Amino acid sequence: MKILRTLTRVYTSDPETTISFYEHLTGTKAGMRFSMPAIGLEIGSVGDVLIIAGTDEALRPFWSTIATFLVDSVDDYHRFLAENGGTILRPPQQVPTGINMTVRHPDGSVIEYVEHRK
Repeated sequence: MKILRTLTRVYTSDPETTISFYEHLTGTKAGMRFSMPAIGLEIGSVGDVLIIAGTDEALRPFWSTIATFLVDSVDDYHRFLAENGGTILRPPQQVPTGINMTVRHPDGSVIEYVEHRK
């Protein structure tokens, strides 16, 4: 089990302006961008910033999630967290980039775990 990367989440209703700002701030171009129309979100990343865009209504279920951990195996983390005091809020599911789940850690932090798959 390995956390490959940690992404800081930024929530916005204006993806174009927000992505442009973070590109200018970091000197990095957006590396990923896709829509999730079923839940009304647009996702983009600039460096280690994950930009999640939508209306307040669409974003509300995600506001408590403070970070995204890119991991080598969501399944391994699912087992580990279930056995070590984590509360699975959203079980592993297919997403455009692979598989994810959302977990509340014993300290109360809510983290999304993502395993990218081709």
